[in-house]
Order: sequence, then structure tokens, then C-alpha cells
Amino acid sequence: MAETVTQLLLERAGDDNVAIIGDNTRRTWRDHIADARRMASAVLSLADPQRPMHVGTLLGNTTTMVTALAAGALGGYVTAGINNTRRGDALAGDIDRADCQILLTDAEHRDLLTGLELPGVTVIDTSTEEWSHRVDAAGELVPFSTPGAMDPFMLIFTSGTSGNPKPVRLAHMLIPFAGPPLVDKFGITSDDVCYLSMPLFHSAALLGGYSVAATAGAAIVPARFSASTFLDDVRRHGVTFMNYVGKPLAYILATPERPDDADNPLRAAFGNEATDQDIADFARRFDCRVWDGYGSSELAIIVTREPGTPTGSIGKGFPGVAVYDPVTTTECARARFNAGGALINADEAIGELVNTSGAGMFTGYYNDEATTGERLRDGMYWSGDLAYKDDNDWIYLAGRTGDWMRVDGENMTAGPIERVLQRIPGISQVAVYGVPDDRVGDAVMAAIVLDDDATIDPDDFAAALAAQPDLSPKAWPRYVRIATTLPTTATNKIVKRQLKSEGATPGDGTLWVRPDRAHRYHVSTATPAPE
Repeated sequence: MAETVTQLLLERAGDDNVAIIGDNTRRTWRDHIADARRMASAVLSLADPQRPMHVGTLLGNTTTMVTALAAGALGGYVTAGINNTRRGDALAGDIDRADCQILLTDAEHRDLLTGLELPGVTVIDTSTEEWSHRVDAAGELVPFSTPGAMDPFMLIFTSGTSGNPKPVRLAHMLIPFAGPPLVDKFGITSDDVCYLSMPLFHSAALLGGYSVAATAGAAIVPARFSASTFLDDVRRHGVTFMNYVGKPLAYILATPERPDDADNPLRAAFGNEATDQDIADFARRFDCRVWDGYGSSELAIIVTREPGTPTGSIGKGFPGVAVYDPVTTTECARARFNAGGALINADEAIGELVNTSGAGMFTGYYNDEATTGERLRDGMYWSGDLAYKDDNDWIYLAGRTGDWMRVDGENMTAGPIERVLQRIPGISQVAVYGVPDDRVGDAVMAAIVLDDDATIDPDDFAAALAAQPDLSPKAWPRYVRIATTLPTTATNKIVKRQLKSEGATPGDGTLWVRPDRAHRYHVSTATPAPE
């Protein structure tokens, strides 16, 4: 069995099944491996072997990006996935932090580099004839190294929802480790077509999509995610499997439903962070199976949904996964609920999700021992995610460590409130966060995006809240922002720190306000926040 991406790909070197499907091209696995070997040879001809052999990719989800991933594995060098939504100094900083000596880009992204200082970086525009000629003329590949299982295949930057993105060392072994269970679970074969529309510079697409195709020898459709064209893509390319991370299911479900939506070849969707309602609605609407799990870029904690997972839970953790108090470094009390299902001991039950066994599959942040040490304390891995666990070991997320709010003398977190609001018909996305209270502590604020054809008024919203038995009166949002969009990362995670910085304002939308202890909302006349 393959232990590295290199070995996994070499097993496909003589495979004449389709590997990549583009709008205007089809490449077999045999062709794909040959393309990647030539690219690797061309890259190495420009590299300095005395420097870290790190090659950045500032590319979208294209055939070139898929080939670049394979080239790094076959060439024995490290690919650094550069987030193509970053700009200016932040983008230059990522390239520098990853120690890229070569950066592959294309016509779509090269202008992002204009004016940036990138000392020591050789920038290659892969869309030029000059590069095509160099690749065509490349000699036989002599790999820089033969990677081992724990050697880095890629540097993957964290999503950056709670701070500056950090480059995680993604070990080679993780691709052949992640692929087989998903292949077995969904019955994926070389006849399947895998839709990869999540960013290939991030671990979610690699472990939840690329690994599946490489393991089964299935075809890859690299694509730019679009809710409006999703179903057309699925039908045109014969897509049978897709992966997602963050809010894509919600985006797709927000588009108007049609009677023939279920008439498509899609069999399975795998990903993380979808809501219970979105999972059920997507499976029904598109007649497919949806399996959602928990994961992070660091891959130190694994939680999977099992049959019987309660509503709101993300499942059960692998051995060692627990919820700990970061101050006392002891396990938190088990969650207790009232008759309506509301958590009644948040103060003692909510803590940080940890791996008590150690780092799991996390091999550290590249060139950042201090931050690695913050994650690995007291012999455990600390995720930064708040959670609670019930008596049956079901785990529930409660937000990030910055999501604590002190409301009217009571500690509460965003996650449970968000799960309640997501039940309300017509709501596509929601983010709950604290803003300063007029007197002391925090006031709860919710930013909401509606489905494309949905409407809601303040009275209907208040009535919906009153109908939720597990929503504490203190958890009712004081402020509700009806938005057209919410700020997100490239991996579709909502950036709450930006919303918090804007405070109790309508942004580019509408603001509803609920007076203290009242149960009705009125539309605020506050001036929208400047753009």
C-alpha cells in the first residue's frame, strides 16, 4: 500500500482511465503523470538546491494546479499552496513565510503580484508560450528527493479566521491515509468523477477530494465554485462525488429550487461545517448522500458522524479527543440540558476541543516553533475550538475561543445560538458574535443572509425565536443585521472579527434592534457602515 503521494501517483503511471476533465481537455492518468514529470523537471532546472526546495502555487482550481501538485510529489519537492484571495503585503508575507524560491502563477493571478517585493523568488507565468516550450523541452526527471511518509507534501495555510494564516506541514502519508476510507464508504471506482471546486491550496479539497480520486483512479474535475452553475457542471461532466468545506451547501440551497434538481448523476457529497438542515435539504433536493465531519488544517483532531448522531452534534471523536478547561487543564463536566434541549451548564461544560494523546497527524507549523508550541501544551493538542460533550460522548461545537460572550452576567457562546437560528425557514447563513453592551459586558448580535427568494420581517423573526424551546431569553440577539453577503475566507468560513469590528451597524444591509428585555424588533435608522 502506498505511503506517500509519490507512490500513489506512480501506481497510476500506466493507467489509461481519465484523470482530469476540463472544459476543453481530457487527460488520462498516464498522460497526467507524464505532464507532471515534465513540469517537475522544468521547475527543478530553475531551482537552487542549496535553498529550501519550496515551490509556491498562486493558481486557481485548474488542470495546471492539479498537475503542479503531482509535479511536487514526483519531483520530491514541497508545494506551498498560496491563497489566491490574499492581497498586497499579506500575499507577499505568505510567500515569504513559506520560503518559496519559485512561484507558479498564471494570467488570471499574475497581476496580484504587481508592486510586491518578492526578493529571491522566481515567478513563472505558466500560461505563457515560453513556459510551455520549457516544459516540452525538459529532460528526464531527476527528483530532488524521494519523500518519506512523514515528509511534507505541501505547506497549507490555515484559513485565518482567528489570526494571521500559518503554514501547516501536510505530510505525504495523509493523502493515502485519507483516501481509502472515503473510497470504501462511497464505493468510488475509476468510473467515478470527482468535482473539486474547493480551493486546492487548502487541506479540505486535498483530503476530502483529491485523495479520493488518486486512490480510486477516478476522474478529477477542477472547478471554480459557483452556486448558480453547480448543477450544470454536475450534469455536463457526469459528476458523481463532490467535496465541500464551510457554506457551499447553503449557497447552493439558497438558489431557487426546481422540479428536476434530483435529475443528476451526483451520488455523494463529503465535507465539513454544514448544518443539519442543509445536510438533509441537500440530500433530498439533489437525491444524494451527504456525510459531514469535523476537521481542521492541522489534522490533529478527528471527529466523525456515526449513525444516531443527535441534531446539532458533529459526532464522536477518535480516541483521545476530549473537551478540556484551558485554565485548569482538566476535562470539563458533561453537558446537561433542560426539557427543551437547552444547555444549562455552559460555564462548566464548554471548554476547548483537545487531543489528549498528543499531536495526532499535526507535524507542526513551518518555521514557527512558538505557534506550534501554543498548540501543543501539556502533552496535548489544543484546537482553539470551543465544544461540549454529553454523557454519550456526542460532541457539539460552541464556536472559537474568541466566541465567548458575557451577557447579563452569564457566559455563553455563539455556536448553540447559531444552530437555533439556522432552523428558521428562509435563513441561508448566520453568524453570531458579541458587541459591546450599552452598560456592561456584551450584547448578542446576529448577521443573517436569506435565501435568494426569501423574505422575513422583524415580527416573524421574533415569533420564530419565541417558538424555539432551547433558546434562552438571554440568547435572543439584541441586534440583527440582514445582509446580502458575509465576509468569508477562501474556504467559505465566516470572518467574525471583521463583523465584530463594525459593531452594531447595518453594514450594507438593514439593522433590527430589540430593546433590552423586549420581545419585538424595530428597524434601526442607524447610518450604514462606510464601505
